[in-house]
Amino acid sequence: MTTIQDVADRAGCAISTVSRVLNGSPHTSEATRERVLQAVADLGYRVNTLGRSLKTKQTRALGVLIPSVTNPVFASSLAGIEEAARKRGFDIIVTTSNYAPERDSAAIGALSSRGVEGVLLTVTDPAEAEIRAFLRDTEVPCVLLYNQPVEKGVAAVTVDNRRATLDLAREAIRLGHRRIGYISGAFGSSDRARIRYEGYCAAMEEAGLEPLFAREVPFVGRDIDFLAAVSALVEVKDPPTALLCSNDLLAIRVIGAARTLGLSVPDDLSVAGFDGIDIGRMIAPSLATIEQPATAMGRTAVDLLFALMNGSRDPETVLMAHRFRPGGSLAAHRGEDQPDARRDARAPINGKQNR
Repeated sequence: MTTIQDVADRAGCAISTVSRVLNGSPHTSEATRERVLQAVADLGYRVNTLGRSLKTKQTRALGVLIPSVTNPVFASSLAGIEEAARKRGFDIIVTTSNYAPERDSAAIGALSSRGVEGVLLTVTDPAEAEIRAFLRDTEVPCVLLYNQPVEKGVAAVTVDNRRATLDLAREAIRLGHRRIGYISGAFGSSDRARIRYEGYCAAMEEAGLEPLFAREVPFVGRDIDFLAAVSALVEVKDPPTALLCSNDLLAIRVIGAARTLGLSVPDDLSVAGFDGIDIGRMIAPSLATIEQPATAMGRTAVDLLFALMNGSRDPETVLMAHRFRPGGSLAAHRGEDQPDARRDARAPINGKQNR
């Protein structure tokens, strides 16, 4: 069966451009419009397999785009999504981007071609041009999940990522930490990571402290990536006494890297994460983190999506509550008069001593 991606490839344009042409949007040139329509004719593409299914055919399916199924926070939100959808007699079709910005548009196009009646999206960055165009021009009701819109008229369910990390950094400062570092997933792969770093910077500046540059690591990085990031932060004259991480999975891997470098958490180095995944309670020490209600967020996003589908509600941003969850990985700073084992910690990386 011919898909919208086939049409886009034939016309030499993006999926969102094909969607705009088929939806009658004026935001395309005449030449582009003619190429798209010719590709549709050449390939025999059926327009009614686009997101017009709400008007033309009931598929009783919702599309869901998430970055990864390996991160438990997205698995939890999927549980809430599926529960809420099934109560209404709907199935869900799930696809992933693997944190790759270039895969967002293709994944959204694939969902649209399945005739879903609504979509729930966690994208790399809603400010990216192709995503903004889709959200502006599509006829399929959409709700962003975890992302915060950059334009009016877009629905979303999220937490206040900036405020949440500001609260986390304030807690580390309250415990006596003054040199606090930040390890993040790549900003280019997650707008949430970037916004959370902004919250960290705001808390540090509020306390009269100097924020450190974020050490970015791939969300699906290798052990050596985390070893290098932690090593770069702690192997300096005045190393951080605490590290904040942009999500819990990164924090758990940072703890592992710290131990490989000969550091004890939290005696030598405190670590905290963001998300509140259950596995963080099971490790030793337990992970201090910002907990967001992932399952409830999934249910709420479906409720909002159906309200948009039946026209009973206008697009809006729903901010869910977050909370700080204490854990053994974040402890009070020991004080400057105690020996700092980190200054003597050395561990081989790639067969070389890290100095």
